[in-house]
Amino acid sequence: MNSSKDDTGSLHLLGAGPLPREPGSPDRAMLEAFPNRFPGRPYIIRIVFPEYTSLCPVTGQPDFGTIYVEYIPDRLCVESKSFKLYMFAWRNERAFMESITNAILDDLCGAIAPLWCQVKGIFVPRGGTQIQVFAEEFKETDPLARQKAERAAASWKLAQNCYPG
Repeated sequence: MNSSKDDTGSLHLLGAGPLPREPGSPDRAMLEAFPNRFPGRPYIIRIVFPEYTSLCPVTGQPDFGTIYVEYIPDRLCVESKSFKLYMFAWRNERAFMESITNAILDDLCGAIAPLWCQVKGIFVPRGGTQIQVFAEEFKETDPLARQKAERAAASWKLAQNCYPG
C-alpha cells in the first residue's frame, strides 16, 4: 500500500526497471491488475495505445494502428505498464486485424472481468483501404449491475459522438 491508498502489492512490472527478456507473444498472463477502489460505481476507464503494430498473416507486411480500450471495472483495473508491454508483444504476431481486436477483448475480459469492455482497432490504411474493428462485451452479472453498466456505456458512447477525442 502506498500513501495514495491504492493497493500496489501485487504489481511486479511497474518500477522494476528493464524487462528481464524481450516480450514474446501476447498472453493474457502479461496483464496485471489492481483492486478497483470504487466497485459499484460504474465509471469508465479509457486507454489509448497509438503505437500498435503487428504483421499481416499473409504478406508479413507491418500493420499499424491505434487501439482504444474502454471499460467499466468491476473488482479489478488493468495496470497500465503491463498493458503497454502486452500491446508491444503484438509487434511480431501475424494475425488479421479482426482477430487481434477480438483477442485483446478476450484477454482483457479474462484478466480483469470488467462489467463492460469495448476494444476499437483503428488501423492505418494499407493498399487504399482502412479497417476499423469494434468489439464489446458485457459481463454476465446481476440485473441491476448490468443495467447500470449498460446505461454508463451508452452515455459514454453518446458523449464520444458529441465530443470525439
